[in-house]
Amino acid sequence: MPLWLREFRWHQSPTAVFLSLPLRGARATPANIFCSERYLKVSIPPFLFEVILYAPIDDTNSTAKIGNGNIFFTLYKKEPAMWDSLSLENADKEQLQYLRENAVLKAQQKAKEETEAKKATKEEHKKYALEATMKLEEAERKRIEDLKEKERQKVTEELELWKNQQKDADKYKSIQKDGELHQEIGQLKERKNEKMTKTRIPNEGTSKTRPKPTKGHGSGSIFSPNVKEEQLPAPRSAATIKVNFTPRVFPTALRESRVAEEEEWLHKQAEARRTISADLSELQDLKEEEKNPDWLKDKGNKMFAMGNYLAAVNAYNLALRLNNKLPLLYLNRAACHLKLRNLHKAIEDSSKALELLTPPVPDNEDARVKAYVRRGTAFCQLELYTEGLQDYEAALKIDPKNKNIEKDAEKIRHLIQGTMQSS
Repeated sequence: MPLWLREFRWHQSPTAVFLSLPLRGARATPANIFCSERYLKVSIPPFLFEVILYAPIDDTNSTAKIGNGNIFFTLYKKEPAMWDSLSLENADKEQLQYLRENAVLKAQQKAKEETEAKKATKEEHKKYALEATMKLEEAERKRIEDLKEKERQKVTEELELWKNQQKDADKYKSIQKDGELHQEIGQLKERKNEKMTKTRIPNEGTSKTRPKPTKGHGSGSIFSPNVKEEQLPAPRSAATIKVNFTPRVFPTALRESRVAEEEEWLHKQAEARRTISADLSELQDLKEEEKNPDWLKDKGNKMFAMGNYLAAVNAYNLALRLNNKLPLLYLNRAACHLKLRNLHKAIEDSSKALELLTPPVPDNEDARVKAYVRRGTAFCQLELYTEGLQDYEAALKIDPKNKNIEKDAEKIRHLIQGTMQSS
């Protein structure tokens, strides 16, 4: 049998009714309170408070605050007037049952309408996010196609320019070669004329012996093979030069290197290449830009800004498969999990980001503050206020001038004190 709460205090104004109900050590939540236009019920097992109100109220704007061992109701009247009493007196059981059932039916109908409205709004947001995503991807695809077309045109222009330069060079060489050939023919003609002049018989009748042709420059017939032999140089002797290089991976010389450190570095590089190749073997169907962790991080940030948190988480997951050593990816995914109420995953990602943000240096102060605040927020939403306060205080040590973090930490301290007092 429930225990009826008979002790309460109330007062009124022409527009509102103020009701204070003691909890008697019980812990109440908003789920324990039910209120409609004419019916008010507070059920905190084993206690029960129920009243049929004197006149209708505005249940939408009316409020209930829980604190200091009491529930404070502010009930706004639909019509300004002074009530004779809080409850409807001289109401029989049938009327009471009718008002109770009517209030429950209206509450169910209202909840159903709100659920349908939320569902419709969610579908609209999902549709809008999908359209926005498609527009972004289409714009990105068009930008890449434009870049490819510009590069293609640039390469074509450079190729045409090179072809024209080659044609001009070949034409110049042909002209130069023709000029050298004409010059050589002229020299041979001059030599032939000199030879004929020397061997001509004089008119006086005296005979002169014709000089024997001697080998050398300017002697012999133009058809003689000796001319060609004199003009062509002797062929060069063939030989083979063997060059041996010392096998070195690093640019420094062996005497300047540290063999142990180099071997450790090479081992880590090989492990990283094997890991990346194993991951990429499963991602063969991805586009080239989708294999870039930075591109995926930017895409996840755009999806988060649009409110499409699931798409942002998928982008960060794929980026982490490609490179799991970037702390900002864990930090951004933790923010998405907070929005999606995946609180334990938000704590894991924030902790992983803090592990990677070592050593603590001034360059990563902002990232460490965000990691502590997001993990502390997840702890507080899980009602683990002590752990959440520790993370907020750690963030304050890094950034002691941050007023927002200081205010949130003070609120958490008040919650902890209120929980201790109620317990």
